[in-house]
Amino acid sequence: MHRWPAHQIHGDTPTPLIWLLAGTGEGPPLAASLLQRGWAVLVSVVTAEAARAYSPDPRLQVLVGPLADQGAMAVVLNRHRPRWVVDATHPFAQRISTDLAAVCQRLQQPCCRLQRPAVDADGRLRLEQLTNLQALRQLELRQERLLLAIGSRHLPEALAASGAAQHHARVLDRPLSLQLALAAGLRDEQLACLRPDPHGSGAVERALCRRWGITAVLCRQSGGAAEALWHRLCRELDLRLLLLEQPGSQAGLPLGALLEKLGRP
Repeated sequence: MHRWPAHQIHGDTPTPLIWLLAGTGEGPPLAASLLQRGWAVLVSVVTAEAARAYSPDPRLQVLVGPLADQGAMAVVLNRHRPRWVVDATHPFAQRISTDLAAVCQRLQQPCCRLQRPAVDADGRLRLEQLTNLQALRQLELRQERLLLAIGSRHLPEALAASGAAQHHARVLDRPLSLQLALAAGLRDEQLACLRPDPHGSGAVERALCRRWGITAVLCRQSGGAAEALWHRLCRELDLRLLLLEQPGSQAGLPLGALLEKLGRP
């Protein structure tokens, strides 16, 4: 883990700090809200590309790199002594959330989790919920051209379980994501490497569905803008939506309640 050098916290008097673990979706607007309220913010992201989503601010610092285990998290906590820790990681990032909650409890560090807004299913949507990827084996998919929007790490399991006629995948525009997708057996013409659209317009995803003749989409029940995008596109294009349910239960606070709990420094 190393520091992303574009942002540093300045000043002789330390400003009370919040350690925010997040990605490029909910992270940047949440960090901006915390800065506006007077907090200094330390953000942890996995890649340098993700760090660039955060606008420079003298009270913002970004740590880049994976948090390998509870020991690495404890090092950050002991070094920076945040007043609060905020877990705004992806709902499917179970390991990091579990480790973070455990180390914060052990060190008596106040911690709270952001709960992404749930996406209500439209009655016109052809929606099927799956408890796990193995549930794909129970579905009749032989006539489907399936778009996998579940992250590159889970492609091998999904491809092994799916009986779809054709598969395509949308992955992040990172070398590792592309390498994992190719290693799973997908060819170049079956892949699209995209950077998430912060505005959620879905123009590129819509064009891909039409170009590939997609008839069904597999995505994760991640809540927020990412899931809402696939609900909208599948309704508009009359596609079958296969929704992978969140693993376990992760209690958290919606944005407004979270900001109220954190208050001001």
